[in-house]
Amino acid sequence: MKRNKTLQTLTKAEEEVMQVIWQLERCLVRDILEQLGDPDMPHSTISSVVRILEKKGFVDHKAYGKTYEYFPIVSREDYAQHGVKSLMEKYFGGSPKQLVSFLVQKEDMDLKELNDLLKKLDGSSKKK
Repeated sequence: MKRNKTLQTLTKAEEEVMQVIWQLERCLVRDILEQLGDPDMPHSTISSVVRILEKKGFVDHKAYGKTYEYFPIVSREDYAQHGVKSLMEKYFGGSPKQLVSFLVQKEDMDLKELNDLLKKLDGSSKKK
């Protein structure tokens, strides 16, 4: 989903709930609770987090009486893109080259992975 406004960064709790919503695609608060698997987590806590996600523009809902079904309106891919862009700007001067260089130097990416990435990038740039 393309948006004109910048996405807000999610807290750890918000992101954890959002991951479940992305996975389920459409869900009730009780579905999120089941997926999180924490029997001590209060329904009201998850409900509050979901309402915050709605205010931040990440989810919307459809009401069935007093029951709300939630669904994502920001894709996981769009949020990931936002996160990577933010990481590049904060720590690598906005340079994808510096980010990749960092990953290679720290051995988080081997040369085969780098080569595969370069081939993929080369293929996508030829399509434009």
